[in-house]
Parts: sequence; C-alpha cells; structure tokens
Amino acid sequence: MGEVGWIVVFAMTFISCNAFLDLSTVHQVTGTWMASTTLPCTYVPTEDFTQQSLSWSVDHGSGTSTIFHRDGTGDHILLSKFRGRVSVPKHNPGDASLLIQNLEMPDSGHYTCQIVWRSRDNNLITKEVTTIVKVVKVAATKPIIRAAEPGLTLPAGGSTSLSCEAGGSPPISYRWFRRGPAGTAELLRSGAQLAWRSLRPSDSGTYFCEAQNRAGAGAVQRSDAVRLTVTDVPTTTAALQRNVGTTGGHHSTTSQEDSSDMEHTVTGSQRLAPSPLLYGLPAALGGAALGALLAAALGCWRRRRRKDEPLYEVAFRRTADVALLQPEVQVPAKCQQEEMYSSPEKTTMKDRKSPEYENLVTAMESQYETEGIL
Repeated sequence: MGEVGWIVVFAMTFISCNAFLDLSTVHQVTGTWMASTTLPCTYVPTEDFTQQSLSWSVDHGSGTSTIFHRDGTGDHILLSKFRGRVSVPKHNPGDASLLIQNLEMPDSGHYTCQIVWRSRDNNLITKEVTTIVKVVKVAATKPIIRAAEPGLTLPAGGSTSLSCEAGGSPPISYRWFRRGPAGTAELLRSGAQLAWRSLRPSDSGTYFCEAQNRAGAGAVQRSDAVRLTVTDVPTTTAALQRNVGTTGGHHSTTSQEDSSDMEHTVTGSQRLAPSPLLYGLPAALGGAALGALLAAALGCWRRRRRKDEPLYEVAFRRTADVALLQPEVQVPAKCQQEEMYSSPEKTTMKDRKSPEYENLVTAMESQYETEGIL
C-alpha cells in the first residue's frame, strides 16, 4: 500500500473515531425552582479510546467555576453550594449527564461538559458541549381533591378525609372552604388535608379548596367542588350500633345466621326471648342448695343411728402380760411367738348381733379356759 493509501486509512479512522466520540446534549434546559433537572451529555463508547477525565463547569457571567470532576482518583465536587445536590452516573458507559436536585434561582447559567479520552497510541482527545440552564418559578396549577374513601356518601360516626393537591413551585399553601347558601363560602381551615374523626349529619355539604404559591404573581387556583353526604342512623335500626336496643317502645335485635348479618325490627308489645344465661345461674344455685340439704340430712341420720347402737368393748391382753401377773401359768411358746406380731391396741367393736361375731367371742373364751388363763 502506498503512502497515499495509508493517509486515507488514517483519515478515515480519525473521522470514524471522532464520530464515535461526539457528545450529545441539548441547547437549553428549563428547570423548576426547588425541583430537579438533568443536563444530558452522552457519547458512543469504543474500545479504541478510554475515558481519562470528566468535568462539569458553570459560568454565571462573572467567571467559570468547576462543579464536578472525575478522574482515576474518584469523584470530586469542587463548589460547596452544589455538594449533596449533583451527581453523574458511574456504571453507565457513555453517559456523563449531570443531575441537579433542589434547583435554586442562582443555579441559572451556562453549564459545560468536558471529556478527555486516551487512544491506544496514547493520544489525548478532548470534547466539550455547553447547555444553558434557566431556573424559573411555576405558578400553582388548578388543584384536585382526593378522598380517602372510595365514595363521598358515608354513615354517621365514621371517619374520612379530603386532600388538596396542586402542581407548581413550592411552597404551595392550601385553604378549605364550605359552600353556603346564595353561593357564599365559609373558610374552614388552612392546610392540604381536611379530616373528620367522627362524621355527623351536619357535616354534609359542598366543599372545595384553593392553592397558591409565590410564582405567577400569587394567582389563586380553585378546585372543583365535591359533595359530602353523611347518612343518619335511623332509630328503628339501632341494632347497627348495639345488639339489643329499645327506642320509644320499639325493640331492635340483630342476629347472625349462616355467617351473614341480618337485621330484624320488632314493634308492638312483643317481648324479647330471654337469654339462656338468665336460667343457667338460678339453676346452678338451686342445684347446689338442694345438694347441701341432702348432705346435711344424710349426716344427721347417720349420727342418730350411731347413738342408738350399743357399743361393746373387747379387751385383749398380751400373753407376756398374763405370764407376769400369774407366774405359775405356763405360756406355750407358740403363743409367745404370735404375741410378737400382735398389736397391744384396744379395739372397740360395735355389736351388730351377727352369728359370726358371737361364734368368735365364744371360741376365744373357750380357748382361754382351755389354757388355764381365765
């Protein structure tokens, strides 16, 4: 390839690289005061060129100052008034856009995005673009009313709220009104929300709100009116608030059947069926009293029978005691062994006048007589 060919190739490569590294932006951006805006600065990345540095600067008419700078050491915000308010994407190759939050009026000016690339042969290429930023205050827009409940017809005793929302530059002030007769408006309160903790029928009415900020010569914007209806609880259906109620001779009861709530209204002289609990307590008390009386009568009958029955005392003496009292009496060895396991206690037995008892006493007396003890 001749010298001319190499020159053509080099020129085409340079033009192609410049086309890839062209920065894209917009000429002007209008930002809303106290809002956020993004200043675009993008390019098509290529493997032949590596980004070395990125910087954003601003010119307010009195001089140029660097706001943001990125290099191999990291990101640096050089103007203190922009700290915490500006940022540039880190992990999006080819995107060097600047995000500014909480715009202030002095932020208006000319912003320049500058990027430096290094080629494979260590050549440096620098590109930059400029965007004009204009910060303005936006007047409040027409507000809308949002209800906390799906509908605006609610029963008495419930709670609800209405919210007033408007666009525009902050701060935005809100006021709530209630429309009266002949088109008059009653000022209720200031604030974005109007709430009721316990609705009453007298709260029914037509409501609207107004929004205003400092922009747009302080013009006031009014919302469309909404109608709030609070339904009263009828006296004949007082069961909605209590299980059993009486109002003016009418009785209302609420019962549940098959997992569904059903309301029944009973009028006239009909009487409500008493609760089973009214019978349970007297029945329990009566049963306890009857049991106590039966127990007392049975105890008296037993004590009386015991007093009428004669008592007999049968005393047994140990064989050893008999041997001591009468030394001449010979006590068999068998009796002495059995005496070791006998109890010296005195036993008192009741005379039941049974044949077994009389046979036992006779046998014992004959035994003592045979041994010569008695």
